[in-house]
Amino acid sequence: MTDRIALVLALLIAAAIAADAAFNSGHASVFLLRKLGDLVQYVMIWR
Repeated sequence: MTDRIALVLALLIAAAIAADAAFNSGHASVFLLRKLGDLVQYVMIWR
């Protein structure tokens, strides 16, 4: 992955989080983080 691609991805993620915070009070980010935590717990079982 080149630096330019990494920078673009980081900016897109930051823009999505900012838009969620501005328009949805951050509810979508909290939902996704909770689901990520569930996924981590599920993967830990298989370790």
